[in-house]
Amino acid sequence: MSLIKPSDAIAWSSCIRRAWLDNKGGFTVAPEEDAFAQLIKQFGDEHELLVLQRLRNQWDVHVASSPEDTRQLMAKGVRVIYQAQLFDEKNGLIGYPDFLIRHESGEYQAADAKLSLSENKKEIQIQLGFYRRLLGNSLPAIVFLGNGSEAIIGDEADSVTDQFISGMSELLASDIEPEVRYSHSKCRICVYTAHCKPEFDKKEELSLLYGIQGRAAEGLEGDGIKTITQLSATDPAKIPDIPYLKCEKKKRAVLQAKSWLSGEIFQINPVSLPEGDWIHFDIEDNSLTGTGEKHVYLWGFLLPSNDYDYFDFIWTNDDSEDKNGWLQFLAKIEYYKRRYPSLILAHYSAHERSTIKSYAKRYNMEDNATVIYLLGENSPLFDIQQPVLESFVLPLQGYGLKDVCKHRDLVDFQWEDEDSSSQWSVVQFNRFLAESEQQIKKKLKADILRYNRDDVMATRQLEQWLRFVAHRFPVE
Repeated sequence: MSLIKPSDAIAWSSCIRRAWLDNKGGFTVAPEEDAFAQLIKQFGDEHELLVLQRLRNQWDVHVASSPEDTRQLMAKGVRVIYQAQLFDEKNGLIGYPDFLIRHESGEYQAADAKLSLSENKKEIQIQLGFYRRLLGNSLPAIVFLGNGSEAIIGDEADSVTDQFISGMSELLASDIEPEVRYSHSKCRICVYTAHCKPEFDKKEELSLLYGIQGRAAEGLEGDGIKTITQLSATDPAKIPDIPYLKCEKKKRAVLQAKSWLSGEIFQINPVSLPEGDWIHFDIEDNSLTGTGEKHVYLWGFLLPSNDYDYFDFIWTNDDSEDKNGWLQFLAKIEYYKRRYPSLILAHYSAHERSTIKSYAKRYNMEDNATVIYLLGENSPLFDIQQPVLESFVLPLQGYGLKDVCKHRDLVDFQWEDEDSSSQWSVVQFNRFLAESEQQIKKKLKADILRYNRDDVMATRQLEQWLRFVAHRFPVE
């Protein structure tokens, strides 16, 4: 009998096929998590050890070796049990809470160390609710959060825990791999992508298309449109309004299907780009901090030239320099404003603007003149992703910077390190933080700077591509 375990909650909350493959996939060699996922696990283990040490400073902590050993330690009434093992053979449930802590009532509370800053994440609610179910008492479970605070989870988690147990029971009882939709954001970072993607491609799964979410795909299938080829041949006016696919989105969906199949580029609106002195702007930030507040370790700029020598940046060695880096950024903007009277600060996606907004709030500087200039009505910030999305349908699954720029038939800009990404940058920066050898630190910094330089160079090349391609393709 396959046992239901709360460690499956993360996979189950994200994709039931992943949860099934984890348990019943029959892989000879388990797919390996990427470097970012491994870094998260490393930090989680370190956080758990910190909590363990804190508890040991207060009470005697006993390490459990088995479910039977756990029961014996509980019967003895020891204060804290580490690496407890709880087993409900009748219902096929097994769980491994980080800690069991004896309450003044004599009963035990389950406790887990989590890097998260909130106990409200679905998988955390499930895991702690699961432990409460195994303990069979009404005491709330404890969560030791990543910022050092504590939270509790009680009866409010019962409903989602019930859903998880019944869902996993049904999943594990089946020998048939469950049907799921494709999700660009989830599938591209999943360890099972190489296993699942060929099937999606073969059957022309509608959710492979940008803008076609699961409910939209279901609606299209309900109307008899089951493949990308069928969608491409459909008159948008004959598609009924369905969830997440109404009005102009239907026309775009049909064009996206055509673009997917043929590689064609469709211009659906005129391209509008502001005139001025363009500086291309990109930040690198680290969310894996003790406070939970993202630390921007690199503010990168490409000045009005195509030459790599015009790359400018602000670097901070760690989050103790966070405010200084922010103030240097504001000073840099004032310098650019004086040097370039028609300043355009071009970035890709809303991330840079939202980060500036959060930093202004963090340091109580919403009324700062430079902040008002950056975020006000006449802001120099320009999100170059918007004309891409508003003006074109491209043969892409996602419209991220690398999706657009790396495509050989589009911008065709290739990063010097082809495996680099924002998560790659975070991994390198955390290696930089942990490294004591100065030559290695220097190389890690140089690698990150080169990646950021390529990001802003790609944004510059995208601007030029937009100006060029706008004249090649008629508006649909």
